[in-house]
Amino acid sequence: QVQVVESGGGLVQPGGSLSLSCVLSGSIIDGYAAAWYRQAAGKQRELVARVYSSKQTDYADSMKGRFTISRDNAKNTVYLQVDSLKPEDTAVYYCVWGPYWGQGTQVTVSE
Repeated sequence: QVQVVESGGGLVQPGGSLSLSCVLSGSIIDGYAAAWYRQAAGKQRELVARVYSSKQTDYADSMKGRFTISRDNAKNTVYLQVDSLKPEDTAVYYCVWGPYWGQGTQVTVSE
């Protein structure tokens, strides 16, 4: 059974940084792109960034600059580094690996 599990969310003060991790387990899947999405309360889910098996990355235009996605293929893990956090970054962050979605991890940016 394939599982995608995110971790690293929590409460962070504005201006702080956070590193999210996403681990794929249960199957050896080569070639899948992985991505991070986020969904704020009352808003649609939006793409943050995508990383391909080649490690090439794409970012949503509004996410360029403060977000860094990376992956470790040997560990089946994808990371999302977020810097200079703002209250509007508050959302549930989801990892998707190929067709498999995680349950999400809450990030709250507040004093």
